[in-house]
This record gives sequence, structure tokens and C-alpha cells, in this order.
Amino acid sequence: MSWSKNKREKQERSYHHGNLRQALIDAALELIADKGPAGFTFAEAARSAGVSPAAPYRHFKDRDALIADVARLGFERFEAMLATAWNGGNPDVLTALQNIGQAYLAFARTEPAFYTAMFESGVPTDHGPELARASDKAFDVLRQGADALCATLPAENRPPALMISLHIWSLAHGTASLFARGDDARRKIPMPAEDLLEASVLIYLQGLGIGKDTIA
Repeated sequence: MSWSKNKREKQERSYHHGNLRQALIDAALELIADKGPAGFTFAEAARSAGVSPAAPYRHFKDRDALIADVARLGFERFEAMLATAWNGGNPDVLTALQNIGQAYLAFARTEPAFYTAMFESGVPTDHGPELARASDKAFDVLRQGADALCATLPAENRPPALMISLHIWSLAHGTASLFARGDDARRKIPMPAEDLLEASVLIYLQGLGIGKDTIA
């Protein structure tokens, strides 16, 4: 019996103990980084993980289900980064919102495969309840920031918090996807992406009449 066959059998035995799912997720991340989310088949993911083509069906219905699970893990990491940046709105709401934006860009830069699975794979966030929940929890951090910002304003001058959170999300995501991503699709600009996003958000808030002098 060859060494390679021994190795495969040991891998198969270890996967029976719960490592198969993680091995497939790791393989999918590598393939997404190399070929994009549409550039590989379910069988290729199995081969990259060192298992038979039938093995992935123990955990995933198809390739989209595998990518959805990668996206779920990505959103969970994303939420953790955003929540750390928000830090309960400290030291102040505007600074904490800016920190969320910086964390958004940092995630796109440091986790390009997760970012692609989450936002560019074509797998909808309602693919399954776990993915939908993880996606919603990540957005909820930004919504908390918008709620806290609106709460500092006089009641008669409060714009809808949901509108603010969606607009800031659009600014952050557009900046991340164009100028801060961690792959070769990143566009060059004559300034740090962080500076561009900070200026964009400040200009947007000023257009709503929101600034440090207007926050109670």
C-alpha cells in the first residue's frame, strides 16, 4: 500500500470525526482566492480537501451550500470586527461610527476570500436561516451606530435611522469593493481608502445637518 493511499485513509478517518466540514471550507476559501466563487466545481472542492467526490454530500447539498457556509463564517467574523470597532459607541458616537467604517475596509483587505463569498458569490443571504441570521447581525452593528447617532439629535430633526445606516453601509461597501479589497481587483487612488471613506461619511452627515456641533 502506497504512502499516499495511507495518507488518504488517515484523512478520511479524521473527517469521520468531524473535520470534513472544516476541510471543505478551507478548500473553498483557497479556491475562491485562486479562481473566484464561480471558478470551481463541488468536485474540485472535494479534491482540494483530499476526499472523494461523494464525501462533501455528508454536510452540503451542493456547491452553493458550501459557499453559503463560508459566507456565514465570514459574516460572523465581520460582525465581531465591527462590534469591536463600535465599542458601545465609545469614545463618542461619531468616532465610533468612523471606527466601524475603518473595520469594514480592514475586513475587505485582510479577508478577501470571505468578503467575496459574502458579497460577490451570487449566493443570496436568505439561502438558509444561519446565513441570514449572521448577515443580519453584522448589519445590526451599523444599525446600532445609526440609532445612537439619531438619539443624540433633537426629536424634530431626526432623520430615519434605517436610512442613515443604509446610506453609510453603501458608502463603506462601495469604498471597500473599489479601493480597499485585498485582491487584484482593487483600484488605485491617490489617498488611503480610509481617508476617502471618512470624508465621504462626514460630507454625507453634514448634508443631513449632522456634525459635532449638532449632536447633544
